Amino acid sequence: MSLRSQFAVTVGKSSQWFLRTFLKGGSSLPGKIALKIDPKILQHLAKDYEVVVVTGTNGKTLTTALTVNILKQEVENVVTNPTGANMEQGIVSTFLQAKGKKGERKFAVLEIDEASLSKVTKYIQPKLFLFTNIFRDQMDRYGEIYTTYKLIVDGAKNAPDATILCNGDAPIFNSVATINPRKYYGFNHQKDGEFIAHHNTDGILCPKCQHILHYKMITYSNLGKYYCPNCDFKRPELDYKLTELTDMTNHSAHFIIDHEAYGIEVGGMYNVYNALAATAVAKHYGVSPEKIRAGLAYDEKVFGRQEVIQIDDKKCTLVLVKNPVGLNQVIDMIGLAPQPLSLVSLLNANYADGIDVSWIWDGNHEAFAQMDIPQVIVGGDRHTDMALRMKVAGIAEDKLLEIEDIPSVIDQIKKLPTKNVYILATYTAVLQLRKELANRHYIKGGM
Repeated sequence: MSLRSQFAVTVGKSSQWFLRTFLKGGSSLPGKIALKIDPKILQHLAKDYEVVVVTGTNGKTLTTALTVNILKQEVENVVTNPTGANMEQGIVSTFLQAKGKKGERKFAVLEIDEASLSKVTKYIQPKLFLFTNIFRDQMDRYGEIYTTYKLIVDGAKNAPDATILCNGDAPIFNSVATINPRKYYGFNHQKDGEFIAHHNTDGILCPKCQHILHYKMITYSNLGKYYCPNCDFKRPELDYKLTELTDMTNHSAHFIIDHEAYGIEVGGMYNVYNALAATAVAKHYGVSPEKIRAGLAYDEKVFGRQEVIQIDDKKCTLVLVKNPVGLNQVIDMIGLAPQPLSLVSLLNANYADGIDVSWIWDGNHEAFAQMDIPQVIVGGDRHTDMALRMKVAGIAEDKLLEIEDIPSVIDQIKKLPTKNVYILATYTAVLQLRKELANRHYIKGGM
């Protein structure tokens, strides 16, 4: 290690200790400081690790957590970034706090932001890339879905020998050739039929001939067993298959993958995909079904991913939402929950959320009007936009309460008429809410 790298590590670790000891936080700043001193610091920090990278629009955080839980059944030392600090400085901070013994096998399972991937892979050489999906998300940051896909493919090119393990049900992952070898996971749980995706769905044109894709089975959005009726473009053969969805509720799911039964303690089809992705990684590394089951069953809710928080007598389920496809999956999941229930929707438009909030109009808020929801609270910086969206969706004005600031939202949650409450929030709204809940001692820490 060069003197410059040694100095960067020392300063980075010292700042990490200071921030944790005195300010109770700071997940990315130590990495930012270390990078200023040595821009190539990742090259040194990651050199002894088997690196697995998880990237894509939705599902990165939970897929990463599930993968880590499974691999920990097999390997003692697994480094990860659980707070979602998934840009370059966050990855550096993750390695700065890593501990391990000399000579042991060390894994790093890293959630990495799509736009940051190529910056990170300049200095580390992952052995495996996991691509979850590509949906329209924060247009001001990522652009169209094909722009986002190019970002992650370019990032993977920096490690050409690494395998890309991708969602075979997503047509975009089969749209262009890659330098990297590819494997696919997906759903094969229904008999073939004949379907076309909803008209308001992105990514459903054949990349070869631009004809509208057809499906023999659709799970949600543009995911499923696709084919082009006008040319030979179709879903590739799957290496890892979910063949049966035996049970799904608002808080759990059970399924069969490659003849083995598994379960998770979160609800929704989108989370079954996350579990399938994590299982595919485990099978790629030869982890036994017993250990995969133990890892998936580990019931520790991840930051903002159906995280249950008790606020006095209210059982509040906090869910991060950030784009129309993810929102619609959350709405479908809430539809499985016992009713009546109350709803809170917190909308911010900071840089980390995406400043364009027009995506809320593509979410199926109309479904809420069909549920037994006696009270809806809308809050956050763009509460006015969300209030209008709810009214247009059919939520009666006498059921709708508009509150801007988070402390007042929490006060009102305590007065809601039902015990069960679902809180949907954009990223910075989740941070603000959790910070205030930590200040009031409803949870530990703000992250």
